[in-house]
Amino acid sequence: MTDEPWRWPEPRWRGLVDRVRAGRRLAPRAWPDGAPFAIALSFDSDHETNDLRDGGGSISRQSWGQYGARVGAPRIMDILQRHDVRASFYVPAVSALLHPEEQRRLVAEGHEIGIHGWIHELNSALPYEAERDLMLRARDTLEQVSGQRPIGVRTPSWDFSPHTLRIICEMGLAYDSSLMADEDCYELEMDGRPTGVVELPVEWIRDDAVYFGMHRFSGLRPYTPPREVFDIFRRELEGARDEGGLFQLTLHPHIIGARSRIWILEEIIRLGLAEGAWFGTHADVVRHAAACDGLILKTEESAA
Repeated sequence: MTDEPWRWPEPRWRGLVDRVRAGRRLAPRAWPDGAPFAIALSFDSDHETNDLRDGGGSISRQSWGQYGARVGAPRIMDILQRHDVRASFYVPAVSALLHPEEQRRLVAEGHEIGIHGWIHELNSALPYEAERDLMLRARDTLEQVSGQRPIGVRTPSWDFSPHTLRIICEMGLAYDSSLMADEDCYELEMDGRPTGVVELPVEWIRDDAVYFGMHRFSGLRPYTPPREVFDIFRRELEGARDEGGLFQLTLHPHIIGARSRIWILEEIIRLGLAEGAWFGTHADVVRHAAACDGLILKTEESAA
């Protein structure tokens, strides 16, 4: 028997590892406007899909998601507008259909909308055909609702299946933001070959859900005070500043939007502005990183 991983022959484990890997690093030596480092803020607008993905059995959890749309997202957009900062919002298609005006306001105020699945499904549980169909439908729905055609994707729950990169390439998307092999952008490789797709990496350390997640019927409870979460984010930002690199942050409207937490976002923005950071959407960062390395993005190839 070869089912136990310790019995696998080398081609089997090496093939799994090499399916999707980090390729060349795309770390700009300079940022726009002479900024010493860059900040890319992102928000995953999951809203009600966190519960719908699991069958829609909890009205309570759906109401928490609705809070993200009713209270959290407007608070976030007001702060971004007040400081003239652009950000990226990754939106499940069902969230966009439930809250179309939110998406239109985002686009009107200069923010980016990216693919975040159809109903916040788990890609690793889907066959290739289903995952591809949902990705295509999600992209088309976001474009129809918002008027902006997405060029990037963040997989729901950062769940990246063995088929995801193939689908991204087939769709001609420019970038993904779901993986964690670096702190700066890099080109993704599939089966040992460069794909031309840029990864703008995430990290659980830089995600509010890790610290503030809550599920009544499981052991998941908030365990970190907001001030300590801010300290972690601040240290990550200062590290990016010291290295002249990229500080990327992932937040959720239904989590960060609470009165006791929303100040974290504003303080991060104030700190970045005081340090002279360049703020860009994830698409802006990807375009800049690719251009600095001479990489032609998929979306640019199709437009040429």
